[in-house]
Amino acid sequence: MSLLDIQSLVVQYHTFAANVKAVDRVSLRMEKGHTLGLVGESGCGKSTLGLSTLRLVPPPGKITDGHITLDSIDVVNCSDEEIRRIRGKRVGYIFQDPMTSLNPVKKISNHFVEMIRTHEPETSEEDALKRAKEVLARLGILPERINDFPHQFSGGMRQRVMIGLALALGPDLLIADEPTTSLDVIVEAQIIELLKELKESLKLTLVLITHNIGIVAETADRVAVMYAGRLAELGETDGLFEKPMHPYTQALLNSVPNITKKGQVLSWIPGAPPDLAQPPHGCLYHPRCPHAFDRCRKEEPHLLRHDSSEVACHLFDKR
Repeated sequence: MSLLDIQSLVVQYHTFAANVKAVDRVSLRMEKGHTLGLVGESGCGKSTLGLSTLRLVPPPGKITDGHITLDSIDVVNCSDEEIRRIRGKRVGYIFQDPMTSLNPVKKISNHFVEMIRTHEPETSEEDALKRAKEVLARLGILPERINDFPHQFSGGMRQRVMIGLALALGPDLLIADEPTTSLDVIVEAQIIELLKELKESLKLTLVLITHNIGIVAETADRVAVMYAGRLAELGETDGLFEKPMHPYTQALLNSVPNITKKGQVLSWIPGAPPDLAQPPHGCLYHPRCPHAFDRCRKEEPHLLRHDSSEVACHLFDKR
């Protein structure tokens, strides 16, 4: 059964210069208990898509079309009161930068108590603190440190606090937006292992937003590759990594060092992502694609099933 169903979602940022489509007709479906890896270059719309699920896109961004259904709840059209009940309670969100996401003048205890009692006003402060200490202990943080301020924690420990805040109310869906940003590789590995362990023990559905292909290969059941606000490829993790279809997916994988490939020559993607205020005609990737032909410059490709994946590329569209 689908927990999260996104259909033809469009998110625009209205500026004086142009209306920029940061997410352009994206459709995704998340099954309960699965992990989806959402990957792509910076600025491709990953975080905007994640924030859209809780109607948290900052102004001047706005959802202008499409549907988001969370376990039969219409997220786009539900009331402000209902969406507030969903945030934290049904969907936990680990925001991108733990350095700035925590209030520097509030103790860790205040963060937890405020959130728990906002959603559960009948819970006493004492019970909220007890629950917070249990969550922190599970994440490897000493309970007595609940009275410390964020600046007294390292980057990795702050990220654990962010994970604890996202999990404190027992959500069904956890969205982790770049959960290992600014962390060294050792702490990064610890955080990823922690997320995997929590997903299994708490029966979570997880959306992992990242530009780190290696993390996705280790954790995700399915992978969605975004480029310039659109889905380029969507498929099962094993199949996508063994046989990537879209030229952009191929280029991403070829730019990552792989110790199993002897004599691997790393490649790079020429050029830069398109200006979404003035996007190119046809396929948005064609100015950088080595396989582009005349149809790519004129006609926009659509996501079509090919083998075990869905891919938006004219190379696989035989119509």
